[in-house]
Amino acid sequence: MPKIGFIGIGLMGLPMCQRLLGAGQKVSVWNRNPNKCQPLTELGAKQFTDLQQLAASVDVIMLCVSNTDSVLQVADNLFPHLLPGQTIIDFSSISPDATRQLSKKAAQQSVSWLDSPVSGGVAGAQAGTLAIMIGGDEAQVDKVRPVLSPLAGSVTYMGPSGTGQTTKICNQMLVSCNVLVMAEVMAMAQRSGVDASRIPQALKGGFADSIPLQLTGTRMAQQDFAEVKWHVKTLLKDLDMANTLAKQTGSATPMAGLGAQLMRQHASKGYSEQDPATLVTLYQADKQKKE
Repeated sequence: MPKIGFIGIGLMGLPMCQRLLGAGQKVSVWNRNPNKCQPLTELGAKQFTDLQQLAASVDVIMLCVSNTDSVLQVADNLFPHLLPGQTIIDFSSISPDATRQLSKKAAQQSVSWLDSPVSGGVAGAQAGTLAIMIGGDEAQVDKVRPVLSPLAGSVTYMGPSGTGQTTKICNQMLVSCNVLVMAEVMAMAQRSGVDASRIPQALKGGFADSIPLQLTGTRMAQQDFAEVKWHVKTLLKDLDMANTLAKQTGSATPMAGLGAQLMRQHASKGYSEQDPATLVTLYQADKQKKE
């Protein structure tokens, strides 16, 4: 198996690296905050404090960082040190336009750039059941499928560079609008005298069921916000990208537009770094004002 370098040990990067190490793969790691690498070095990962050294010692470089600017910053530091024949697999959710530019720049150095955003959250990363949607050279995608095997329940080739990121934007439109209406449902059910914590079980297996409902619905009903499993700022970032893409393509996305404004309103109240389960407070606050 190829030697892997993993950049970005956050909510998703940590369990993904743990899965790779558990499958016996050789993994080197780098993170802006080096202390976050300690759980992985204890499992046998090699830690680098210098991106140049990491780039020189691996065959495949995996990125899992927060946004487009972060990927561009990492890429600026990596590109001078890349070696012909290497492959970059970017699990981050970023702009399709930026992805296409990075892919072209990588190709000039005989390096393959695969935009490979993931869906499934921390639970999916821990279980190795992530849905991975990939854009880039199809032959290169086939080559890296064995490397992705410990991480994924499905790996779907979407087309040329940028199509993986576009697919992830579509995914996030569905997820974000789902979790926003879920917050409305939970607040309304509580006001109507329903034990809202029972709703996920009541709807399980029906057309209204979803993974976000099962993971987040009960937490909304019970005001269980302590553990942050994903971030409000992430959904807002992706909804903003959805609306930018809609403008570029002349697409009508009224639900995503409203969703972005509601998410921005919530984030502006200090919830940016909090779990989307806190969205229910948008509607509970309205109740308190009326009373």
